[in-house]
Amino acid sequence: MSQSYNRGLVEDFGRWKEFSAGMWAWIFHKFTGWILIGYLFTHISVLSTSLGAAGNEAAIMSETDVYTTTLQGLESLFLIRLLEIGLLAVAVFHILNGLRLLMVDLGIGLEAQDKSFYASLILTGAITVASVPTFLTGVGL
Repeated sequence: MSQSYNRGLVEDFGRWKEFSAGMWAWIFHKFTGWILIGYLFTHISVLSTSLGAAGNEAAIMSETDVYTTTLQGLESLFLIRLLEIGLLAVAVFHILNGLRLLMVDLGIGLEAQDKSFYASLILTGAITVASVPTFLTGVGL
């Protein structure tokens, strides 16, 4: 006979305090995945609208085509640079946590799942903080 498990009420928002590292890893992985999917569609729509003069070689060489001016205009905005830092953090965490999950699925590091989750958070933070000067000063503008 199977045991029943009381999962509590869906409306019980105070349960987040009881979450383990594994639950937080799952929540962050799903959240970052949805953010990356949203970014992908936004990226495609911005690029597809800026490809109006793709066949005009003279405009491309003089950097006056719609694509180049659109990207330079976006890169000049401070908000876009901050969002790119956030995108980097989301992508790095999603990649590192995905590798962690791959190792767990292969049976490597099963006893250290919590430590590897925290390590992926720390490594994500370190990579993001190290890249902030590059994003804020810009490269090649």
